[in-house]
Amino acid sequence: MALRNIIKNGDERLRKKARAVTDFNERLWTLLDDMYETMQDGDGVGLAATQVGILRRAVVIDIGEGLIEFINPVITESSGDQYGSEGCMSVPGEYGMVHRPQKVVVQAQDRHGKPFELTAEDYLAVAVCHETDHLDGVLFIDKTDHMLTPEELGE
Repeated sequence: MALRNIIKNGDERLRKKARAVTDFNERLWTLLDDMYETMQDGDGVGLAATQVGILRRAVVIDIGEGLIEFINPVITESSGDQYGSEGCMSVPGEYGMVHRPQKVVVQAQDRHGKPFELTAEDYLAVAVCHETDHLDGVLFIDKTDHMLTPEELGE
């Protein structure tokens, strides 16, 4: 495994739509392993392949309950509303208030191409929405209605 460079806001690759993964092979597995190691190293809870400059629909998430890998994720249902602060490894040091669904259903594939469906609620729903947005070139700063000031962050 290896650490990958996380691209930052302003890099045009963050604004591009990722392409579907069609090859479920060692190259994908290495990418997923590297993404997980990179996310952990940066104290993140999620990372999309686009954030490491790879325009493929792959996401890793670990909110403290274990790693979940999503290949070609699609949110098929959403309900409820939650409002909270979000940050991003590609937008370091900035946080904003964002509305997200309380619950989402996501269909995806695992690293071997096997389809699965997951119902995510609360913080996991936020992470799933945040990371799938990355795959479409959308950042949390595009959805925030209020960027938090250093005072609001307690700095």
